[in-house]
Amino acid sequence: MLFLQQQCIRTYLFSKSKCVPFFAALLVLFHHGEVIRTKNDFITYEHFSFFQNGTTAVKFFFVLSGFLISYLLLKEQDQKKTISIKNFYLKRVIRIWPLYFLLVAIGIVIFPFLFQVLHINYSFPYTIGQVWLLFVLFLPSIVTFTYGSHLLEPLWSIGVEEWFYIIWAPLFKWIDNKFALIIGIFLLKILLLILCFNNIITDVLVVHLIKTFAFESMAIGALGAYFLYHTNINLQAWYKKYAAVNYFLLAVLFSFLFFRNTCIAFIGSNIFDHWIFSYIILNALFLNLILFIGIRLNSKSFFNNTFLDYGGKISYGIYMYHMIVIFAVIHLGKKHLLTLDPYLSFLIFYSLVIAGTFITAHLSKKYFEDFFMKFRSKLN
Repeated sequence: MLFLQQQCIRTYLFSKSKCVPFFAALLVLFHHGEVIRTKNDFITYEHFSFFQNGTTAVKFFFVLSGFLISYLLLKEQDQKKTISIKNFYLKRVIRIWPLYFLLVAIGIVIFPFLFQVLHINYSFPYTIGQVWLLFVLFLPSIVTFTYGSHLLEPLWSIGVEEWFYIIWAPLFKWIDNKFALIIGIFLLKILLLILCFNNIITDVLVVHLIKTFAFESMAIGALGAYFLYHTNINLQAWYKKYAAVNYFLLAVLFSFLFFRNTCIAFIGSNIFDHWIFSYIILNALFLNLILFIGIRLNSKSFFNNTFLDYGGKISYGIYMYHMIVIFAVIHLGKKHLLTLDPYLSFLIFYSLVIAGTFITAHLSKKYFEDFFMKFRSKLN
């Protein structure tokens, strides 16, 4: 593999550019912020495209996860002639489980008890007996499907990630033809989606699980990793030669994220609503963004700076804690915020939410997550 491609991978694995995960986590925060503000009688801007990117940002995380995990597995098997499934699982457990189960404990044990004692006007849609096993089995999406919105709703994507990790490592070890494996998983998922969207599969829970478990996103990320690991193409030169094509693809992605409602009104049809765009094209656009950032952005880029780099490092915490911070700001400040000018209320609300989430994620990383990460470093 060319040296430039190796540099590209190191760009991601060694935190040279963590800006996109940070921005993606913020998109989820803004989406949930407007949804909750709408439910609490605020004048909101939920109709703007920018505030409708919660699920879209999670798709990016899925593509990035498939890309990075698959590359690491390819590299390990190439260098060691095998894959240590034990070490793979331990690394994922150390990184993900502590914060995941901390949030589960907060959301189904601690908060319900405190809210009852403090007489906080919030009714949890479930009891611990109804949901604890679903959270332990990493099926938070079924909790939301069954009981509706709740404080732990963002954990659904962690469940999807965990099941991907459980399945992916053994398949990568046992199946020699990695390209056939990736394509096979992708085509199987697309087939299931076709059956859902053509009403051949109609059971609502089954349809929910097929749509939620976004293995097509991970497979597209994995396909990018496979290509990058094996290609002899000088992608640095390729991106320079076909810069216009790449900028067009980035413009399409940018338009979707920030101006899709305007584009739909201008074109006269919702070209972004078709499932092929949502489940295939959008994932491919995210993969192109990942490759572009890794290959084209150098260390002097605006997107490579200390603040954004650290934001990327705590993006997991930002994603996990933001709903709790939003709830706290709404509960403690609602009566004051509603009396203010809507624009001022908006600015104060998100200033408090972003600052509170960032501080919480920082403290969590420093005093909680990093304690467990010390054990992961020994596995390396």
